[in-house]
Parts: sequence; C-alpha cells; structure tokens
Amino acid sequence: MRPQRPFSEEAKESLRKLLKRSKTKADFQRVQCLWLRAAFGMTSFQVAVAVGWSPATVKKIWSFYFTNGEEVLLGQGRGGRRRANLSLEKEEELLAQFFKKAEGGGVLVVQEVKAAYEELVGRSVHKSTVYRLLARHGWRKIAPRPRHPKADPEKMEAFKKTPPDRH
Repeated sequence: MRPQRPFSEEAKESLRKLLKRSKTKADFQRVQCLWLRAAFGMTSFQVAVAVGWSPATVKKIWSFYFTNGEEVLLGQGRGGRRRANLSLEKEEELLAQFFKKAEGGGVLVVQEVKAAYEELVGRSVHKSTVYRLLARHGWRKIAPRPRHPKADPEKMEAFKKTPPDRH
C-alpha cells in the first residue's frame, strides 16, 4: 500500500474551518472525511466506520478533493434533472398555449401536447413522459363525478317525496 498524500498545516486549518461552515449533514460528512485523515492520519476504513460510509466512498471524496480542491466539499447535492429533454422554462413555454386553451373551458388533449413535445425535442417519447411533464407543472385532470347512465331524475325526485314506512 502506497503512503498517503500529506496535508499541509494550511489545509488542515482550512478543513477545520470548513467543518464549522458546513450547513448540511452531507457537507459536514464530506469535510469530515478529509479532516479525520488530515488531523489523525486515519485510513479510509477507519474514516468510513466513523462517518458511516463505505471505504470506497471515502476514497472517492479524497480523490475529488485532491483533483478539484475545496469546492467539491460544500453544496454539492445528488439531486437534479440529469436526463431532462427540455429545461423547465422551455417546458413552461410549451405548455402555456395548452393551459390557456384549457382555462377558457377547452379540454387539454394529451395527444396534442405529446405531438408538440415530440416536435420540439426531435424524437418520439412515451406518453408517460408527457403525463409526468403535466404533473410537474401542476396540471391535474378534473372531471365531473360520473352518473349512472340509467339514472332517472324523475324517479329520484319521486322517491325523495315518499314518506318512509313506519311499521
């Protein structure tokens, strides 16, 4: 096993300050991975046990730090739309015309939205993509409560007017 890269005193002090500046648990743990190594010379396995991560993840954090510096330690989340076809702004522009028509009493036809989306993206997409797009922008299908096709309003009114049997 090769020897670990040493930390300078400035780097140790900088990591100590970063520990106090971190605002989320994930940020704190990333900085802690490096600080434990710098301050106490812990191995990746020991740091992993202390932080609650795997040794491979600890080594990945170390590698990111030594290649990119301190900016990889704070504020880097795991979320995001990495596989999005359109930005949120372009999605809103696309849906604006359809929502305007639906607000005026029209019906939002998903097939029309799907065709416009595919034209904008330049390839075909599954219809669930369009439904997720609509849900992401607050659209929901509101339909009147269904009635039975054989319901007779006259019989229903007559039934309401008959007194209950008192036996």
